[in-house]
Amino acid sequence: MTWSRDPKAPLFLGTLSFFESIFFPVPPDVMLAPMCMATPKRAWWFALLTTLASVVGGILGYLIGYYAFSSIQTWLESSSYWQAYQTAIAWFKDYGFWAIFVAGFSPIPFKVFTIAGGAMAMSFAPFILASLIGRGMRFFLVAGLLAWGGPRMEGLLHRYVDRLGWATVAIVVLGGLWLAFS
Repeated sequence: MTWSRDPKAPLFLGTLSFFESIFFPVPPDVMLAPMCMATPKRAWWFALLTTLASVVGGILGYLIGYYAFSSIQTWLESSSYWQAYQTAIAWFKDYGFWAIFVAGFSPIPFKVFTIAGGAMAMSFAPFILASLIGRGMRFFLVAGLLAWGGPRMEGLLHRYVDRLGWATVAIVVLGGLWLAFS
């Protein structure tokens, strides 16, 4: 909460959001949530800042995957993200746009999908669109709930955010299966 009231808090939030989409393990929600509770009137601005910085970071992740995957592959294989990367590759083959959308909204590491999107040479415009929608939905939901519900909502959000994210994954998968078999 102390950092959320700092005059440079939006800069910290934007920086964290940018780097989390590439390699940083801490999600921007840890800054976004207290900032929205401390200044509810600016919650939508904070959500927009978080979304845009995250998408710009995702674009850099995409470019790394597209142009320099061989440079990071050894590191990625030895990291805890390798299995998630393999999942991302499989999802891209089957779902493309929807893989980025789900990763943007859910607890799945977005950074892995940004790099995989580039490595798989996903079309750039759908990549950006899916990133904007997925990340925007997530961050605007967090901002809106915390600006409205305050500290009580924060506790509920911490308790249920993973379930909400996985429910989104399940809905998208079921929707994809329904479309495929109808």
